[in-house]
Amino acid sequence: MDFASRITRAPRAYEPDRATDIRAALPEFSPEIMALLEGTSGCSPYLRGLIEKEATWLETALTQSPENVMAVILSEAGQGAGDTLGTRLRQAKRRTALITALADLGGVWTLEDVTKALTDFADLSVDLALKHFVGQQIDRGKMPGLTAETAPPAGGCVALAMGKMGAHELNYSSDIDLIVLFDETIFEPSDYMEARTGFIKATRSLAGLLSDLTGEGYVFRTDLRLRPDPAVTPVCLSMDAAERYYESLGRTWERAAYIKARAAAGDTDAGDRFLDHLKPFVWRRHLDFAAIQDAHDMRLRIRDHKGLGGALSLPGHNMKLGSGGIREIEFFTQTRQMIAGGRDAELRVRGTVEGLRLLIDKGWADGAEPLIEDYRAHREVEHRLQMIADQQTQSLPKSDDGFARLAAFMDRDI
Repeated sequence: MDFASRITRAPRAYEPDRATDIRAALPEFSPEIMALLEGTSGCSPYLRGLIEKEATWLETALTQSPENVMAVILSEAGQGAGDTLGTRLRQAKRRTALITALADLGGVWTLEDVTKALTDFADLSVDLALKHFVGQQIDRGKMPGLTAETAPPAGGCVALAMGKMGAHELNYSSDIDLIVLFDETIFEPSDYMEARTGFIKATRSLAGLLSDLTGEGYVFRTDLRLRPDPAVTPVCLSMDAAERYYESLGRTWERAAYIKARAAAGDTDAGDRFLDHLKPFVWRRHLDFAAIQDAHDMRLRIRDHKGLGGALSLPGHNMKLGSGGIREIEFFTQTRQMIAGGRDAELRVRGTVEGLRLLIDKGWADGAEPLIEDYRAHREVEHRLQMIADQQTQSLPKSDDGFARLAAFMDRDI
């Protein structure tokens, strides 16, 4: 089915004059699509700018299904010379952001469809960048024993997607959290340090290409700080060094983080092997309630540090970190997975909603059914907040005007 036939809702234009302006700037669309574009433009300055910039592209894109549009975006991003990769990815990011937002706002896609599309593009972006920059190191002779013809993908280097990216739950304006590792076993011991240096350079180049803000925008803000002991370790570690760290010094929050970890880019086979080796660290057969208390205390300290405790007040309320927010639902899910997942491998899933449903079905979260809808509702509001100006925010407005804009964007009354 094409895009127009699947539209079930549309925002109301908070700024009607902006909606009028966008109609004049666009080619002729069906009434359903035009209502969606006008409402979107009248609520979000960021999306209005994308609509204007990509008007010619939209003329064709909106005659197809969004699934087909995303497939073409991903395919085209991977085609071309290495020196144009940054430009291609930034164009693909704009188009992904636009088609995803319109499919979300129009009710064409579910929350899971939206977060999967955003994550699929992130996976591709990291994979293309990692293979490109490691390939450069191989071509320059900086990876002893490896050639372009004989090297494993990305020279044995893998990017582990953590957090929301790992769970295919990226939000609309999300950072991506990566841990970059390389398989040291494919190198001679005498070549280890030279190879390590090459992987570090490639990882830094990857982060720069994705994060740098240019005249064409950025791809993803990239955070590499979830790696072991980031204050003293390089941005890319050997798998052996990482495994030894977790075996001897790994903390409760790192166990919880690895529930969602996924080999997303580069040598994913090597990444899967590493994650398999780490299962005894993450999933323990005994019920480790002391570790759960440790994680609970840490969560409260973070909330207090950010001043998000106390009575709930809607103006300025943080939908992620505030009381009853996204983080608390994720914490509820992950702690119960940690308690029971050592004995029941079926609970070792990455997705929050999937994990909650399994916990409910298996009797580990009686009465938690409302949390699923609460989580989905929170994520929808989070996306609307971020779509307005492409800001990484989860806080509700503090002004009446801000709430009026948000309500119009969701086609609801205040």
